[in-house]
Amino acid sequence: MTQTAGRFMVSGKNSKSTRNARAAVVAHRSTPWGLIAGVLVVVLFAGAVFGYAYIEGQANEERQAALAPFTPTEENPDPSTQIEGVQVVEYAVGQEHFTADQQVAYTQSPPFGGSHDFAWAACNGVVYDQAVRSENLVHSLEHGAVWIAYDPERITGAALETLRAKVDGEQYMVMSPYPDLDQPISLQAWSHQLKLTDANDPRIDQFVAALRLNRYTTPEFGASCDESGPGGFVRADPPPYVAAPAPGTPGSQPEIGTRTDVAPDAPPAGS
Repeated sequence: MTQTAGRFMVSGKNSKSTRNARAAVVAHRSTPWGLIAGVLVVVLFAGAVFGYAYIEGQANEERQAALAPFTPTEENPDPSTQIEGVQVVEYAVGQEHFTADQQVAYTQSPPFGGSHDFAWAACNGVVYDQAVRSENLVHSLEHGAVWIAYDPERITGAALETLRAKVDGEQYMVMSPYPDLDQPISLQAWSHQLKLTDANDPRIDQFVAALRLNRYTTPEFGASCDESGPGGFVRADPPPYVAAPAPGTPGSQPEIGTRTDVAPDAPPAGS
């Protein structure tokens, strides 16, 4: 310090040191912790997202590997025969078509082949909340769809959502409740059926992999699964389920058609 007229003056050197110290304190106090915390949150979130994506990718690869034996090939055209419990009934191609006021006396419940309505049910990933007319759904099977039917009294909550996730938005998949099933779940593809009790049974995915749009087992491979429209089947207003009449019931139609000249998706003669 220097003394001037009875006062002490701070030297320039000490004044500069004081200013630097104060600047250091200010700099220390203004550390942007909020910004740092925000960056850390973003980094952690990104890590979680990439981690989830990696784990999910690994899981998908494992699922695909597990389903590989059930992918149809020329050497293995019907892999569903490897699935325990699958019932196979050979239905001839070109079954007879009927109109909306006619019922087929199906011998299987739910039916999975035979004569059917000339209009197919929309089967492009549709989950119906109400039971739908079987004659339309059988036609969907002829186009290569897999139909998941379930007992609404026994399949609810998480089990119902598990099944819904397998169908919703998936091409050549359709799902609907079905009254009076003898098992909680029944899977149908043309000429094939598998009944199950558990929505998490791995055989569901195996059945779908083996038979959905299987070119070797689908009579009309690649035919449309969109609604057939006015005069046919309207997705928003599907015809309701009616229990099949017993074979031989007056006015009912036979499950196995007698005509051999039925063009694909053609309405009955005179309709």
